[in-house]
Amino acid sequence: MTERYVVGVDTGLSGTLRAADHLLLDLAAELGLNDGVVGCTHHVREGRRHTALSFSTPSERVARAAWRELREREFGAALGAERHGPDELAAGAAHAAAEHLARTGGRAVRYAGADALTGTVTVARLLAVSAVERIVVLGAPDGPDPDQRIVTRDHVRPEWREGRLVLAAMPAAGGTLVPFEVPDPTPCCADH
Repeated sequence: MTERYVVGVDTGLSGTLRAADHLLLDLAAELGLNDGVVGCTHHVREGRRHTALSFSTPSERVARAAWRELREREFGAALGAERHGPDELAAGAAHAAAEHLARTGGRAVRYAGADALTGTVTVARLLAVSAVERIVVLGAPDGPDPDQRIVTRDHVRPEWREGRLVLAAMPAAGGTLVPFEVPDPTPCCADH
């Protein structure tokens, strides 16, 4: 496996996952984190609950450049044993970086092949063109058939589980599957 360098970032964001996705994509662009970069969101449960980010790259030079830029901001940041920012945010950034590096946690927003996962694709195609390594279907003990179709809704967010990028899916109409995470969730209590 190629060595990866992981930078953790914590801005204290307590908004929605959609807001975290936008922050991650915007920050990746600002920091010049392009080819080969995997970007994830992470729940921080210590102290005030919020979302932190992580970016991994095969280039130490790219990671160090992002680290230098982040040190100019009031965010929490972490790269290896190095920390920057307010204690709570630096700890959140370190948590995100550690989960990503160990591949035990993190919801991937940016990863190889993510842009190709639009419309309806087969399980085999999704696995072939993206960094997703496995698909698990809620309520099914076995994985899906390679020819089964997945309606992506243009929103595929796999998670790191036991070293692999895994997509949780659920059965949908017409024998298809859909990713478990919906792109526009209805806020809790929206109808009262």
